[in-house]
Formats: sequence, C-alpha cells, structure tokens
Amino acid sequence: MQGDGIRAVTLDLDDTLWPFAPIAANVEAAIVGFLREHAPSTAEGYDAQAAMAVFATVKAERADLAHDLGATRVEAMRRMLLAAGDDPALAEPAFELAYEVRQQVRLYPDVPAALDRIAARFPILAITNGNADVERIGIARWLRGVVASQDLRIAKPDARIFAAACARLGLPAGAVLHAGDDLHTDVGGALAAGLRAAWVHRDLEGDAPPGVLRARDMTELADRLDEA
Repeated sequence: MQGDGIRAVTLDLDDTLWPFAPIAANVEAAIVGFLREHAPSTAEGYDAQAAMAVFATVKAERADLAHDLGATRVEAMRRMLLAAGDDPALAEPAFELAYEVRQQVRLYPDVPAALDRIAARFPILAITNGNADVERIGIARWLRGVVASQDLRIAKPDARIFAAACARLGLPAGAVLHAGDDLHTDVGGALAAGLRAAWVHRDLEGDAPPGVLRARDMTELADRLDEA
C-alpha cells in the first residue's frame, strides 16, 4: 500500500481544501469597485484579460518576485495605475482589499471531518504558493504550521520547499505524503523531492504517475490513509 510508513502529511491549500475560482471572482469584483471609486481612469480600461496580461508581463520581467504572488500583483496594479495616469501608490491599498477578500473561503464540505481524521493520526503541514492566512480562514487548528513560498522565496514544484517542510517536521522525505490537486506543482514536485504523493483530483481529469495515491476528495484521502 502506498501509505505504508507515512509519518506525516503535507497539504496544498487552494483547490485542495477549498475552490479558488469563487475567491478569484470576489477578488476581481472588489478590485473593480476600488478602482471605480479611487482610480476611475484605470477602471475605465480595466478588465480581467488586461490585468492578466500585465500580471504575466511582470512575472516574465521580475523573476525576483516569482515566489511572491502578492508582490507580483501589487507591481502589476502599480503599472496599470501609472499607465492610466492614476496614482501608482493606490496599488498597495488595492492589494490590501484584495487580500482581505482572498481570506473569505468556503471549505469543500468534505474537508472538516476529513482533516479531523487525518490530524488525529498524523502531523499536518501546509505547503502553499499562495497567500492564504490559515488563522483567519480557520484551519490552523489542524495544522502544525505553513511552509509558504513567499516566506522562503521559492515555490512549488521546487524541491527545496518540500525539503523545508520535511525539515520542519523532522522527518525524512520518504516518510512524508504530500497531497494536492496539481499534477505538476504538487504531485510532480513532491515526487521529485523524494516525498510520497497523493493526487486529490476531485473533478479533474488526467493520469497520475505510477505509485501515486489517488483520491476523489479529502474523505477518500482520509480513507486511504486509514488503510495504511
């Protein structure tokens, strides 16, 4: 059984414990409202496609920000404000508002009970490329901590972020199972770093590498770990 010998679990957050699409939509709406009130020139030309294009440009040009999505978004907003003739300093309060909205998540229904079960057997550590605040969201009680890309300045699938998580747990990589929704950043990254991997695929399609534990949701992940 894939789970034999597992002594700890690391978890992705976005789209593993909660859907990110509704959060993104709410953040977008909040930014639009902010711009209409404080930066009308920027708001006039603002749309999601244009914002993503600027965001992609910043990512390509600012490798130093690759680990920090928040800083990347602030720089993208600053550029949009500047190009429209609005005050680029508004990028910071715009991001602060977006950050507040970003914490308003709704867990998948299966998550609380599943985390109760998993946490009763294993220490759980979150590994995230995002900027979720686990205390404000209300999931900190299940976690031993968070390893975040913006803190380490490296991001999944970089093996070093998984190594940092194992070091935090005081365990060798082979004793840790990482579970997440993304076949590249979560599954591929974990395997390359020597961890075991679980793909929480929900409605996703695709083929996981051999030996990867597959789970439709967190309940099935808890079931599979109970079999270990």
